[in-house]
Amino acid sequence: MRIDWLKTRQTKYTAYVTLYIAIVLASLTVVNYLADRHNKSYDATANKRYSLSEQTVKVVKGLDHDAKITYFAQTSRFTEARDLLDRYDNLSPRLTVEYIDPDKKPQLARAAGVRSYGTIFVEASGRREEAKSLTEEEITNALIRALKGGVRKACIVQGSGEHSIEEFGRDGYSNLKDLLEKNNYTTQKISLIEKPEVPSDCTVLIVGGPRFDYLDPAVEAIKKYVEGGGSALLLIDPPIRFGQQEISENPALMKLLEGWGVVANKDLVLDTSGIGSLFGLSEVVPLVSNYEFHAIVRDMREIATAFPLARSLETKSVDGATVDKLFSTSSNSYSTTELGSAQIRLDPKKNKQGPFTLGVAGTLTAKASSSGDNKASEEKKDKQGRFVVVGSSGWVANNILRFNGNRDLFLNMMNWLSADEDLISIRPKEPEDRRLNLTRQQMSRILYGSVFGLPLIIIAAGLSVWWRRR
Repeated sequence: MRIDWLKTRQTKYTAYVTLYIAIVLASLTVVNYLADRHNKSYDATANKRYSLSEQTVKVVKGLDHDAKITYFAQTSRFTEARDLLDRYDNLSPRLTVEYIDPDKKPQLARAAGVRSYGTIFVEASGRREEAKSLTEEEITNALIRALKGGVRKACIVQGSGEHSIEEFGRDGYSNLKDLLEKNNYTTQKISLIEKPEVPSDCTVLIVGGPRFDYLDPAVEAIKKYVEGGGSALLLIDPPIRFGQQEISENPALMKLLEGWGVVANKDLVLDTSGIGSLFGLSEVVPLVSNYEFHAIVRDMREIATAFPLARSLETKSVDGATVDKLFSTSSNSYSTTELGSAQIRLDPKKNKQGPFTLGVAGTLTAKASSSGDNKASEEKKDKQGRFVVVGSSGWVANNILRFNGNRDLFLNMMNWLSADEDLISIRPKEPEDRRLNLTRQQMSRILYGSVFGLPLIIIAAGLSVWWRRR
């Protein structure tokens, strides 16, 4: 009789409620535990604004030892930083993120040399680098600098009408210089006229669209550098003869390239697909989306690049050199050899039809120098010289460097030339401007439709229902 209360309806309901509450609490506990251990999110934005880039994922997931990001700011600003830094933290257990308020822990801020709020330090491989701003590009580049260490130097040839890294106009390379320095390169101007010799500490030699012929000593210096195990990026324009700045044919340099298996045709490539017009480009700026399987371009399948005033390239077999095509134009492209007039006359019956190769990459068997330091010669004996040739120099100029994939392609070339293939990927993208621009007529339609139209429809529907039930 004493256990009859267990059989009552009230006891059963109480047991059911208790069991349900226990199940719900257990479920919530498990869900919170899993969410804490496995922080996942889905980015539904069109431009993947809240996702880390392929390069960042590759670098962080490839960590083979511990790395740390330290953010110094007021506690109220931690939430803002977590939106980005926690994405790094979730990529790899080897990367940790620490948030420090300099006002609450002044001793740590002083020891780290922090002078202002918002300072970000990245530590890896026993080195510490500072990210200049709370952006993915700055943080990832700081991490790469800390991991790689050392100094990579880009030597830019000047003195024969090349693009200048000190020129801020549309044709200058000042933005290119900034881009290189952000990616752990130092830059140095060199003149092969004053001294026909490439400095031994150059990591990559850049020839950026010479307008005048290179003298034999200058060409010989480039040849000696690359065939001795160096790396060079050669951006060669077509020999156009219109406008105030005509471009010479540069026969000595062209002969050197032919010796490496690259033939630069004397033509101008025209893009007649009409796709470029969607980006405000004309037919003399070929748009490229056809890439080969080389390490430089294998991650650029869905990215377009643009090449103003480009010439076509061909490859041939030569002893001691291996040359691969990188990218080419579409079949809706033609080439013209009429380079003396700005008025382009396209005749599909006479002009050669594409696709045309605009970029190639090659390797050379290094030749040890017979003079100089024997130890240095032995070190370079088994090293291959690397080179990339592109039939346009304007594609990395200030006015178009930030077009779609141009910046990524250039940095991929630099990383391959400097033997940093593990860094070849797509860089952090800048936020996309997706504002909605409306005409006055469209704004009026939205105003009258939302303020008057929708309420009138609701009122009419209500009256209709009232009338039927009346």
